[in-house]
Amino acid sequence: MVIVMKPTASEESIQNMVSKIENLHCKVHISQGENYCILGIIGETSKINADQIEAYDSVEKVIYVQHSFKLASRLFHPEDTIVTVDNVKIGGGNLGIMAGPCAVESEDQLLTIAKLVKESGANLLRGGAYKPRTSPYSFQGMEEEGLKLLKKAKEATGLPIVTEVMDTETYDIVAKYADIVQIGARNMQNFPLLKKVGKGTVPVLLKRGLAATIEELLMAAEYIMSEGNQNVILCERGIRTFETYTRNTLDLSAVLAVKELSHLPIIVDPSHASGKWAMVEPLSKAAIAVGADGLEIEVHNNPEQAVSDGAQSLKPGKFDHLMKSVRTIAEITDKKI
Repeated sequence: MVIVMKPTASEESIQNMVSKIENLHCKVHISQGENYCILGIIGETSKINADQIEAYDSVEKVIYVQHSFKLASRLFHPEDTIVTVDNVKIGGGNLGIMAGPCAVESEDQLLTIAKLVKESGANLLRGGAYKPRTSPYSFQGMEEEGLKLLKKAKEATGLPIVTEVMDTETYDIVAKYADIVQIGARNMQNFPLLKKVGKGTVPVLLKRGLAATIEELLMAAEYIMSEGNQNVILCERGIRTFETYTRNTLDLSAVLAVKELSHLPIIVDPSHASGKWAMVEPLSKAAIAVGADGLEIEVHNNPEQAVSDGAQSLKPGKFDHLMKSVRTIAEITDKKI
């Protein structure tokens, strides 16, 4: 349920309404704009008599929320959420460009890539220290040593760090180094992990699951937000379909759907979506044109020798070319990097 207060409602009347609802054992989420105040009600709302609420002079109207997600709903929070990481903003017309290797392999590899992607215009550094792999025999990541190298790269370039957390056991160590913790597609419905990152203060990048619906993605975000962490960024990274030519099928309509349903920023990962480096730039341009709030792109200085995902990684020169194209589209669509 959403209670829309009148623009003329006083602070006292708003607080009185909050107290009234909380006395009915419901939680109230206040969304305050320049000319509006919306009270999002969570809990057993059947106890609330909408007709009585609308009888108050300070109340504009009462709206029932049909979706299962509440805190992630645009009805609860009409304005776009902007997630700020250091001095980088994501959402609300601000683009977050996350670039770097799939996996941290060595200090030289990471520092080389970090410096080059920054020169090209990336404003966040992505890199995996803990790697979820389909095969148990594949490279699993450098773990904390990789996190330490990511910290060195941040010190050298100033780029905030985006890196994946695999489970509740390693969350605390990852959160110590990361500026954004990433929940991978395979963990989108790892509910204990969602609750763990929700109790933390580090912003979360939540990737859509391999075969997850948009509502399931938003419900996963709701798990995080319900624990207190409101700094959630969604990521469309392609879903599994019958098509086998590409690694996944990029669903750009998900960007539009999320923008309609939710206030949370959503970025696109064209690298995992396609699995082919030659498709990354065209898909990146399409993502920004359709309204995405940023990109997550794999970049490697020697993809032929990469320990993981070399086929979908751009060389630094190709990433630089991509950034020039993305800037042009960003200017046309009134977005800022």
